[in-house]
Amino acid sequence: MARRPLEDGEEVEVASRMELRTWLGMNHRRETGIWLVTYKKSDPDRYVSMGEIIRECIAHGWIDSLSRGKDATRTMLWISPRKAGSNWSRINKDIVDELEAEGLMTEAGRRKIEASKIDGTWIALDDVEDLVIPPDLQAAFDALPGAEETWHAFPRSIKRGVLEWILNAKRDETRAKRIAETAGDSADGKRPNQWR
Repeated sequence: MARRPLEDGEEVEVASRMELRTWLGMNHRRETGIWLVTYKKSDPDRYVSMGEIIRECIAHGWIDSLSRGKDATRTMLWISPRKAGSNWSRINKDIVDELEAEGLMTEAGRRKIEASKIDGTWIALDDVEDLVIPPDLQAAFDALPGAEETWHAFPRSIKRGVLEWILNAKRDETRAKRIAETAGDSADGKRPNQWR
């Protein structure tokens, strides 16, 4: 039976940012992720904040994703090596600048950044972050009266999420379907790409 990383993933417990930094420094070349086990805020002597975890992951070329509870005093967060094709958010790029200024960026992290600049994922989200409406979505809005006006009334977080959802479509047919759904939902006054 094939191993399922999220179900069968190794757990690594840390009680300080330095422990996490040391572990990532020794293990950043791993191909599979881990469940990072950390203590809750109620244990301030062993608490590692989400911000610290994200910063150390970025510094070492890793990324965070799914979180789960572990028990009454600890939580778990799935962290793994950043894969090729993983788009960089503006927030994470700003963290890179901060890490460089603080002297905390590692060569492993820099290699992931250089690869992302070559494959285009470093800038892939720039228009999404700036809420630029792509031409095919604009054409769909133009075809449906009221759609664009409703779109502009949605919260920034909704628009950003939908634009990234459209961007991440792997096939032209999928993108066209997402464009049509976005314009249609907007025309109907509904937030697109929401679980209903």
